[in-house]
Amino acid sequence: RQMCIRDSDMNGRQIRTLVNRTQSPGYQTVTWNGKDSKSKTVAAGVYIYTIEAGPFRSMKKMLFLK
Repeated sequence: RQMCIRDSDMNGRQIRTLVNRTQSPGYQTVTWNGKDSKSKTVAAGVYIYTIEAGPFRSMKKMLFLK
């Protein structure tokens, strides 16, 4: 199933797409290194990540600390 994980700032601006590929069912782990799509380190703060897989969609907050 196609899976996509994106993170964005609190204003809705997309920071980076972490995963955009077909994944097998089961538990998966993704690590974000705190860099945007231009490889620049982002500021500490609250970010939103979105997971999409088929009809499933979930948005959650995460706290990035330096």
